[in-house]
Amino acid sequence: MSGRSVLWPGQDHDPDPVPPPGDRAVPDEGALAERLTEAVGAADAPDVVFALSRDGRRLVRCGGTAPPPALPRQDLRYEIGSATKSFTGLLLTELIRRGVLTGGERAAVLLSPENVAQASRATPAHLVTHTAGLPGLPGDFYRRGLTAWTTNPYARYPAERVVDAFLRYRPRREPGTHWHYSNFGFAVLGHVLGAATGVPWEELVVEHLLGPLGLTGTSLRPGDTDLDATGRRKDGVTPTPAFDPGGFQAAGAVRSTPHDLLTFLEAHLRPGDTPLAGALRSVRRPVLRRGRGHLEEHTVSWFRHPTGGGPLYFHSGATLGQQAFLGFRPDARTALVAVCTRRYRARDPFVATAYGLLADL
Repeated sequence: MSGRSVLWPGQDHDPDPVPPPGDRAVPDEGALAERLTEAVGAADAPDVVFALSRDGRRLVRCGGTAPPPALPRQDLRYEIGSATKSFTGLLLTELIRRGVLTGGERAAVLLSPENVAQASRATPAHLVTHTAGLPGLPGDFYRRGLTAWTTNPYARYPAERVVDAFLRYRPRREPGTHWHYSNFGFAVLGHVLGAATGVPWEELVVEHLLGPLGLTGTSLRPGDTDLDATGRRKDGVTPTPAFDPGGFQAAGAVRSTPHDLLTFLEAHLRPGDTPLAGALRSVRRPVLRRGRGHLEEHTVSWFRHPTGGGPLYFHSGATLGQQAFLGFRPDARTALVAVCTRRYRARDPFVATAYGLLADL
């Protein structure tokens, strides 16, 4: 199923080229280190890491309210939750560029070619842009996950149930007419990519992303407990089990080290240095605008906000016991990773602090 993409033009130029060093003033290294240290202290979490890359030079600051773990905090793997969607968006883009699919195929047909007359007409392009007309979660998700709500509710919803829920769902809106953030949609997208290639989403991510980018500290499932950070509830004390995404792998399964996540973001700043140059440039192009005045921009992988110097790309995520923020600014030649081991709580400063730090550069 090859052909021209329904989402991205074929040219490979950068939508916002990274300026050479010296073209724009940024805070000196000492000032940046001080701001990272302040951000770590503001997080109020057992384990906190703020890691920044500027022109390829890295600054990392760690801390937390809990005693330091056996392995240094910057070397642990953290659950990044919904920031996994930035990996899935890049994967879809790379598969489109390879001609595996166009993004315009009907998702239901790829998943189950038989008996889909009444199923949604959403395509991978709709699923990746949150315009498929799907709710955030399937209708029966809460009932099935209720008994495990404080432990692992997603584990109660396996892959086959995600696909079945999608095939049975009757959207109230035509795909492509309304934006609604949907974990359900991204979970379906992962299974669509598996159906289109005959290879599970996890294996596709390893083959097309983790391997080419050298992300050896990234995993798609819990591993050795000495390597994986332990999440905590809102109190910052009570431990949570390792996150099990069930059938929602493509929406939240990635766990990674801060250094691997910086490598991932640096690839977006310098696509030409990687084997994924075309796809990395493509995921920086806006494909959707929404909100009042259409000022809210999205790419297939990132939220894209304006700053005084240029666009800021970011995605945050959370599991039951951890949080993450990934962001980069081509104009400042800077990427920022922030992770912590505490569940999100009301008026939580963590993501706002990370976003503000990157926006102010």
